[in-house]
Amino acid sequence: MQSDNIAELATALSKAQADITGALKDNSNPFFKSKYADLASCWDACRKQLAANGLSVIQTTEPTEAGLMLVTTLAHSSGQWVRGLMPVLTKDNSPQGQGSGLTYARRYALAAIVGLAQIDDDAEAAQGRKLAVATSPVVLRSIGLVKTQDELTALFKELSTDDRAVHMDAFSARKKQL
Repeated sequence: MQSDNIAELATALSKAQADITGALKDNSNPFFKSKYADLASCWDACRKQLAANGLSVIQTTEPTEAGLMLVTTLAHSSGQWVRGLMPVLTKDNSPQGQGSGLTYARRYALAAIVGLAQIDDDAEAAQGRKLAVATSPVVLRSIGLVKTQDELTALFKELSTDDRAVHMDAFSARKKQL
């Protein structure tokens, strides 16, 4: 679903996506022994870029015959919008089960509607590149915190060749910002 015209929205989203580097997988799931980017990390990765380009994300719920649906709308200051629906799947009908299902759906719907990737060491391993899971979030946060191109260059020089390759997109995006 979308407004009749989304030209301004598409332009703004393109500009925002140029600066979005990815959500950090900074939380652990002990059951699956894996790391993931929680909802807050996903928002942290895109909030500023969306706002800077006149974009907002609105997430509401809607009861349907098929069950509860998450309605995610990407809106532009021009009034243009796109919207997607995602079922909220829960383990049970307890408030905790519903809250967990809703948070999970919000995270994936947000990532989908803005084109947000969760930075994933598995993809890097498939490319034959090594990524230290423990240090990757630290490196990415450091890239975002540098204030000058000299600081960015110094940080780049401190990394191994493999880490440089893994984080090249993040370095390039930050360099454009400085």
